[in-house]
Amino acid sequence: MGTFQIHTDAVAGSVGLSALVSVLPLLAFFVMLLGFKARAHTSGLVALGVALLVAVLGFNMPVGMAVSSAFRGGLYGLFPIVWVILTAIWFYQITVAAGRFEDLRRVFDKMGNGDVRIQTMLIAFCFGGLLEALAGFGAPVAITATMILALGIPPLKAASIVLIANTAPVAFGAVSIPITTAGEVGGRTLEQTENIAAIVGHQTPFLAFFVPFIIAFLVDGGRGVRETIPAAVTIGLSFGIAQWWTSNYFAYQLTDVIACIVALGAAFVLLQFWKPVGVPELRERLGLDQPDADVAPNAGTGTHGDDAETEVAGSTAIKTRAEAADESLPGNRVWMALMPYAVVVFIFGIANLGTTIPEWLKSFKLAIPWPGIETGSILSSTGTDVKTDYTFAYLHNPGTLLVISGLIVALVYIIFDENGRYQLNWAQVGKEFVDTAYRMRWSALTIVVVLALAYVMNYSGQTVTIGYWFAGLGAAFAFLAPMLGWIGVAVTGSDTSANALFANLQVTAAERLDLNPDLMLAANTTGGVVGKMISPQSLAIAATAVNMEGKESELFKKVVGWSFVFLLAVCTMVFLQTNVLSALAPAVG
Repeated sequence: MGTFQIHTDAVAGSVGLSALVSVLPLLAFFVMLLGFKARAHTSGLVALGVALLVAVLGFNMPVGMAVSSAFRGGLYGLFPIVWVILTAIWFYQITVAAGRFEDLRRVFDKMGNGDVRIQTMLIAFCFGGLLEALAGFGAPVAITATMILALGIPPLKAASIVLIANTAPVAFGAVSIPITTAGEVGGRTLEQTENIAAIVGHQTPFLAFFVPFIIAFLVDGGRGVRETIPAAVTIGLSFGIAQWWTSNYFAYQLTDVIACIVALGAAFVLLQFWKPVGVPELRERLGLDQPDADVAPNAGTGTHGDDAETEVAGSTAIKTRAEAADESLPGNRVWMALMPYAVVVFIFGIANLGTTIPEWLKSFKLAIPWPGIETGSILSSTGTDVKTDYTFAYLHNPGTLLVISGLIVALVYIIFDENGRYQLNWAQVGKEFVDTAYRMRWSALTIVVVLALAYVMNYSGQTVTIGYWFAGLGAAFAFLAPMLGWIGVAVTGSDTSANALFANLQVTAAERLDLNPDLMLAANTTGGVVGKMISPQSLAIAATAVNMEGKESELFKKVVGWSFVFLLAVCTMVFLQTNVLSALAPAVG
C-alpha cells in the first residue's frame, strides 16, 4: 500500500488552516450530540465519517489506510476497554444477584449513629467511589442517589450530592480504564502509563479531601460542616492518602477500591470513639424521624439512559428502616457483603506482585501487525515510524482478572449460601453476564466508534496538527490543558472518551512546549472528572433516579458552580506542577 507521512501543514501549506479542518470531526460530534440531540453512538458515527473525509481529502491519506485505522481503533475500543467495563459491571451484578448488595447497603445505613450527614458521606463518596471503581458508567450516580433519598434527603439535594461526590473517583473508575486509554492513545509505554496514574494520584486527593465537607454543607449548611469536621477530615484525608499511595506504589487499577475501603475503615474506627453531636436537632431541622422510627421516606428508583455512560447495572430496591430493623445483620453477613472487594484486591495484588508473575501473565498476548497500516507504513511528521501493531494481553488484563475474581466470589456465595437464602447458581451467574452485555450494547458501540474516530484522527495527523496549533499558546497551555478534558467529559459524559479524543493532542502540545507529556495526560484526565457532574448524561441519570425527570436544568444550576471551582483548582494545580511543584509530576522516559 506504500508509505504515508503525516504533514501538519497538509491543507494549503498552513498549520493554522490544517488545524481548523482537523477540528471538523470534533465539531461534528458535539453538534450532533448537543445541537441535534442525537444519541452518542450516532454522533460518533457521523464524526467518524467526517474524520475519514478529512483524512483522505485534507491530509491525503490513502482510503485503505484511513479505513484500516478506524478498524484498528475500534478493536482497541472493544478489547480491552469494553471488555473491562463489561466484566466490572458483571462483577457488581453478581453481588446484586446474590442478595449481598442489600446487606452492604445496610452496613452503611447502620453507620453514622443516625447522622444523615455522615451516612451521606459514606454512601455518596465512599460507596459511590467503590461502585465507580468496579462499574462506573453511571452506576454510582443511579444507585447512591436512591440510597440517599431513602435517608430522607430531598430529591434535588440528593441528586446534587451524588453528582459532586462522583468526581475524585472518576479518574480511576472502571478499573482505571480512563488512564489506560490515555496512555494507549497518547502513545505512552506501560511505565509511562503508570506514571500518568501516579501524577493523577498527586492531583485527585486534593479534590477528594474537600468532597466530604461539601457534602456536609449541602445537607446541613455551615452548621453541618462544623459538627462533622472529625468525620469529614477522617474520610477525606484517609481516602486521599490511600488514593495517592495505591496509584503510586501498588496497582493503579485498584486505586479507588482500596481508597474507599480505607476510608470506610477509618470512618468505622472513628465512630467507635467519637459520636456525632446534635443528631436529634439535625433530624428535626431536616424534618426527619428520629433514629429507629418505624417510618421511612420513600425511595426513588434508579434507571438507565442509552448513551456512552448511562447504561448502568440495575439499581437495587431500597428497604425502609422499619423493614431493615426487623432483620438483624450478623457479622458473617457483613463479611460476605465485603468479601468480593477483598477478593479483587487479592487477585490484582497477586497479578502485580514483583516481576515474575506479571511478566509471565503478560507473555500470554495476542500481537498482530495491523493489515494495511503495518508499523513502518505510517511516518510521523518528523519521519519516525508510528506504532500501529495491535497487542492484547488477555491474561494480564483488568477484565480477565475481574472474571477470575467474579468466579471466585460466585463460588463462595454458592457454597456458603445460608439454607438457600440467596438462591444464586451458576446459571444465574452466566445470565448476569449475558444480560450485562445486552444492556451495555449501545455503550459498547459508542466506545468502539469513539476509539475508531480517535485512531483515524491520530494516524492521519489531524490530532497532532491541532496539538501544534495549541502549542502556540505557550506557557498558557499548561494552565488551560485540563479544560480540554473538562469540555470532553462535559459533552460526552465519559473520561475515557475525553482521553481518547484529546490524549494525542495533549502529548503533541507538551512535546512542542517542552512540557511533561504524562503531566498533560494527567491534566486531561483530572480536568475531565470535574466536568462529569455537568454532563447531560450524568444529569439525566441523577434526575431520573430521584424522580425529577425533565428538571435537569435545575440540577445543572445547583452543580455548575462547583464544577467551575474544581476546574479552577485543577488548572492551578497543573500549572504549578510544571514549575514549583514539579516534584509531584515526575517525567519518565
